[in-house]
Amino acid sequence: MSFEAMWRDLHDVGRSASSGGYFRQPWTSAESELRAWFTEQALARGLDVETDGMGNQVAWWRPSEASGPAVLTGSHLDSVLDGGAYDGPLGVVSALAAVDVLRARGFSPSRPIGVSVFTEEEGSRFGLACLGSRLVTGASTWADARERRDRDGVFLGDAVAAAGLDPSTGLLSLDDVGCFVELHVEQGRDLVDRDVAVGVASEIWPHGRYRFDFEGEANHAGTTRMEDRRDPMLTYAMTALAANKQARLAGQRATFGRIEVAPNGTNAVPSRVTAWLDARCSSDEALAELVDAISRQAGERASRDETSLRVTPESVSGSVAFDPDLARDLAGIGDWPIIPTQAGHDAGILSAAGIPTAMLFVRNPTGISHSPDEHAETADCLAGVDALADTLARLAR
Repeated sequence: MSFEAMWRDLHDVGRSASSGGYFRQPWTSAESELRAWFTEQALARGLDVETDGMGNQVAWWRPSEASGPAVLTGSHLDSVLDGGAYDGPLGVVSALAAVDVLRARGFSPSRPIGVSVFTEEEGSRFGLACLGSRLVTGASTWADARERRDRDGVFLGDAVAAAGLDPSTGLLSLDDVGCFVELHVEQGRDLVDRDVAVGVASEIWPHGRYRFDFEGEANHAGTTRMEDRRDPMLTYAMTALAANKQARLAGQRATFGRIEVAPNGTNAVPSRVTAWLDARCSSDEALAELVDAISRQAGERASRDETSLRVTPESVSGSVAFDPDLARDLAGIGDWPIIPTQAGHDAGILSAAGIPTAMLFVRNPTGISHSPDEHAETADCLAGVDALADTLARLAR
């Protein structure tokens, strides 16, 4: 099945009829349908499919003569809330298509090639990005992860069990993996500005998610004088503005993209506001300084508003520098530029675990990601497939 045909297969799975965005959260019906689709496609190609107790999958191409450390590629199939079509699935579909290209060329790998799908990469349901790859590499433990709750209060352990999975049966082993290459749609405009279809990643900026709990006092919106209020919404509002200013001054990134308010009544002063900060910086030191600056200003404002503040880091990933020799080697295949990314990926988790890792990016003409407007032209996607096929041939020859 061609790249275009596979892409059509996925087009409507988990897609909102109203927004056009995708809701492919892990261990839901949409995500389960995608994993079943992946298994079907892999088996149709004669690949051996391995699925672990979390839903992580690898489809292995192991010709009888293949031996030695494996070459792993792939990405993820889950999405952010109301997300785009390309973030994750492009890497999975392109990997399957790259296997087809290599076979059409008559190429037989000397090393096993695996096409992977890591689960809960976005962290959109349980708040910890790259959960599947974190558990596989030991960066996180199941004992801690299983106690996480989603927005509806469902425990991660219960969600996994409801999907018919059981981590006690084991997780994927990466002991025999010699390198990992992830293809991904670019989440920015670097390749657009360079007028090239494909690029190679140099690094991932450090990034984190931090929960800000602002506590105040609920009261009547009409009868409570402004000077008598302990309004945590005011503290939060100033904090959001401070985050924007501090990030701009430092040339970094800070976003409050999610809030919860209690009691969430139109005619009531809130008692509590919970907000989540996403912060990304060019270095680990810059990330710590930015979050400290935002937290300090938030605390000062809380004192003036007679509210309280608690800041909890929920998911923090340090800087990742991809294997520079591997990046230069792959870039030389097609004279592709080497560029950084501010987005987190499973590739970053595997790299931090000591696996030589690289990433290929496919041009995104809008530069928009985590949105229904995320896009890549078919011609550029096919160029990415060829680039990945060339890369796998280089690594598995």
